[in-house]
Amino acid sequence: MNLATINGIQQVGIGVKDANQAWAWYRKAFKMDVPIFQDSAEAKLMTRYTSGKVESRHAILALNMQGGGGFEIWQYTSKEPLASEQELTWKDLGILAVKMRCHDIQKTHKHLKSVGAQMLGEPVKNPIGIWHFYVKDPYGNTFEIIENGSWFSKNKDLTGGVLGVVIGVSSIDAALPTYQKHLMQSEILCDKTGVWEDFVQVGEGSSTYRRAILQGSSVMTGAFGKLFCQTQIELLETESQPRNKVFENRNWGDLGFIHLCFDVNGMGAIKEKLAQDGIELTVDSGNEFDMGKAAGRFSYLEDPDGTWIEMVETFKVPIMEKLGWYLHLHKRDNTKNLPNFIVKLLSLNRVKA
Repeated sequence: MNLATINGIQQVGIGVKDANQAWAWYRKAFKMDVPIFQDSAEAKLMTRYTSGKVESRHAILALNMQGGGGFEIWQYTSKEPLASEQELTWKDLGILAVKMRCHDIQKTHKHLKSVGAQMLGEPVKNPIGIWHFYVKDPYGNTFEIIENGSWFSKNKDLTGGVLGVVIGVSSIDAALPTYQKHLMQSEILCDKTGVWEDFVQVGEGSSTYRRAILQGSSVMTGAFGKLFCQTQIELLETESQPRNKVFENRNWGDLGFIHLCFDVNGMGAIKEKLAQDGIELTVDSGNEFDMGKAAGRFSYLEDPDGTWIEMVETFKVPIMEKLGWYLHLHKRDNTKNLPNFIVKLLSLNRVKA
């Protein structure tokens, strides 16, 4: 069976100048220490978003085995990556922050301070009564650390993987169909307009924002659905100006949060459903892409403000590359999760901080 399913957030793309240096910091800060692939290649299918030129890159996909999405840490090797022309603000349109799950907010705050994160404030409660705080990494990217109850497994590490993202949109009403209907973030935990005390940390404590926090299903599909855990997307709308696009005058792969990637099955059926609602795939790898250690099909769509949303249907994943041990997922019933013990074998590849 290959039904159309959205299985959770697989990863968030992060453009950096030095992928290995950034990954070392993310291992230390967030325990993103299990590599799924490390690959250097040309991004031949992305010329729509790279000014018509084939660019080369080095990418590392890493996970935290407690659960949640991963980081695809992305470095141009054919050009110097560009930063935004102006300092990014909470008013901008695009991915503004990545939400990271944690067990204990106070201990995690202390930990991130000890590893050199730029602390933007003390833990406070968000609109749905959950403890959280904001930090910046050494590269200027904002992360929201938030207590969460959805985990694949638990160990002594304080943080898990990606819970979701904060996305600036020009209209929440216009964006909701994309995120609710097509990306299955169907439950609305909060949809309120006001001045938010917790936004003082990101320099927006006096501006009015409409804030919609969406949540995906707790019933996980796909081979790795349990590992990706439950997801949250927060949409921000404001009349405060200016509202610049995060990647205005820059290419896919430049510095910052590049894309939000969902793990899916049945890409063909998903493409048809999107087309019925007038949403086109802007990039489609077709039957298969091959990154050496991993293979599958990937595609891109855009939300109404042009934020890049990737979808990946995975066909092959390395479990123990040195032994030539791969999982082949073509013919699985994608409504079912892999047994936990098989997923946990990925941890054999863990790289220590």
